[in-house]
Amino acid sequence: MRRFLIGLTAVGSLLGNSAMAAQQCPNATDQQAFELTALKTALMVVATTCGNKEQYGNFIRRYQPKLVETDRSLGSYFKAHYGSRGQFEQDKYATDLANTQSRFGLEQGTDFCARNATLFTEVLALGSAADLPHYAAGKDLIPASLGVCPGSGSQNSGTRTADATKKKH
Repeated sequence: MRRFLIGLTAVGSLLGNSAMAAQQCPNATDQQAFELTALKTALMVVATTCGNKEQYGNFIRRYQPKLVETDRSLGSYFKAHYGSRGQFEQDKYATDLANTQSRFGLEQGTDFCARNATLFTEVLALGSAADLPHYAAGKDLIPASLGVCPGSGSQNSGTRTADATKKKH
């Protein structure tokens, strides 16, 4: 039990990094899409860094319908906010998200894998895909530097992408 609590505390320190902050989209559907994307990306970073590729595959297979729905929702969001540049902006956001989460992992050094060992155990122990959005929301994985719902005009850190896009045109 003690080891489990230490593991949860360690995961909390990764996921509660001061550079990551709770943010809100204008609607719950968009919020959920960004949170689930951040969770999927965090698990990918842990899998590639710590050799948990089999567990990542198990995650993808178990939650595939929900993850596909999330990808579609995110794609719709970016298309609605960026028009023809939607796919480009979505790809850029996904790359920036993975790079930022990887950087947080590098900052933890050799502690990264130990701190995140229970992440797959937790997510794979959820009752169903219906539990995944609540779990993702509780992890606070969206870096404040990227924001959530960029281009919506309601996010303080997320508007930088929209502002940069407007300046280019």
